[in-house]
Amino acid sequence: MTHSQYRIETDSLGDVEVPLEALFGAQTQRAVSNFAISNMVMPKRFIASLGLIKAAAANANTELVLLDEDIGKAIYDAAMELAKGHHSEQFPVDVFQTGSGTSTNMNANEVIATLASRQLQKPVHPNDMVNCSQSSNDVIPTAIHLSAQLALEQQLLPALKSLIAVTLAKEQALAGQLKTGRTHLMDAMPISLGQELSAWRAQLELALARISDSQKRLCQIAQGGTAVGTGVNAPEQFPRLFAQHLSSLSGSSFRTADNLFAALSSQDTAVEMSGQLKALAVALLKIANDLRWMNSGPLAGLGEISLKALQPGSSIMPGKVNPVLPEAVAMATVQVMGNDTTITMAGASGNFQLNVMLPVIAYNLLQSIELLGGSCHALAAAIGEFTVNADVLEQNLARNPILVTALNREIGYSKAAEIAKRAYAEKRPVLEVAIEMTELDPAYLAGLLAPDKLI
Repeated sequence: MTHSQYRIETDSLGDVEVPLEALFGAQTQRAVSNFAISNMVMPKRFIASLGLIKAAAANANTELVLLDEDIGKAIYDAAMELAKGHHSEQFPVDVFQTGSGTSTNMNANEVIATLASRQLQKPVHPNDMVNCSQSSNDVIPTAIHLSAQLALEQQLLPALKSLIAVTLAKEQALAGQLKTGRTHLMDAMPISLGQELSAWRAQLELALARISDSQKRLCQIAQGGTAVGTGVNAPEQFPRLFAQHLSSLSGSSFRTADNLFAALSSQDTAVEMSGQLKALAVALLKIANDLRWMNSGPLAGLGEISLKALQPGSSIMPGKVNPVLPEAVAMATVQVMGNDTTITMAGASGNFQLNVMLPVIAYNLLQSIELLGGSCHALAAAIGEFTVNADVLEQNLARNPILVTALNREIGYSKAAEIAKRAYAEKRPVLEVAIEMTELDPAYLAGLLAPDKLI
């Protein structure tokens, strides 16, 4: 760009060239120049949450007569444009920036100030007015909690509940389908497919319960602590009014944190929530891998189920179809596990009165929620649409030598092991061999070894 395509903005450090069409000002431009580290910017949901925070603050400040009504209304209107997802291209600051997120907070302040100034046709100051009763040190922690809470409510929890419902329906439909159980990937005692799916459902329900419990802490916010937790430069009534306005605007119930010093200096709640997301990721990976194993084959694998064919599986092997949805979920879940490590380390980086890795916590937490929401939808499709290869299940079950476990109390472990080894070696049903090697009545043996009696 030539110089004519810039305007000159001024901050406390002096003059800065800012792109002529930009809504932001000097501090944002300094951040863009200083933090050329990645192409990663703060998530749109995080920026929208900043919009809600600035709107709620404008309402509270107007109510407290810290802002004139026309200025408060103009700031509110501009902030709500951000909350609705507008102007996201005006937030170019790298995730890897100052650890407090000051650059992103000022980015929001400057954009809102520009929009409000245009509406009023008079200057609106980004610090004195848009940032009134606030600092980056309480705004960014509040935005982390707010954006995560909204992402959970709008994105992950509906997807997780849908996956639970799909799994339950499949579980009930397959309650009578018997199969060989497996431990150590080796044949074990029989179970039903419904029982196998019930384990998946229970894992998912527990994950939902854990996440829901952690949401109670997410709804405690740092706003009102300002720079160090003492609340200096914010009126005593501001935190309560702010929480009321934020709750009304967001549709979720928020309240001031019990201890604002902890809310600024730590990110324990984000770490806790990330841990719950990791636990869900572990459950989803387990389910995805079970589906891949059960679908393996079609001739040289287990071949117990057939996942829906979604696309050709190879650029060189015609006719090959792969379990693409479980594979995609597997990759997403390990990314979530990596994100949790990042959040854990970042959460441990609170020094005295402030955590100084807030932007990377926000980025990774929101990415994990998004990845898990998409993964739940993908697994719901895979589970809802797979078909059962009943013949394979029944043939394998009939030849399963481990069924002999049911005879332990009648003939003892050692004799049962002999029967199992012979049945396996001769590839014969356990019942046939047991009739030959014991003096028990065949009908009684058949009753003991009946798979449906063993589940």
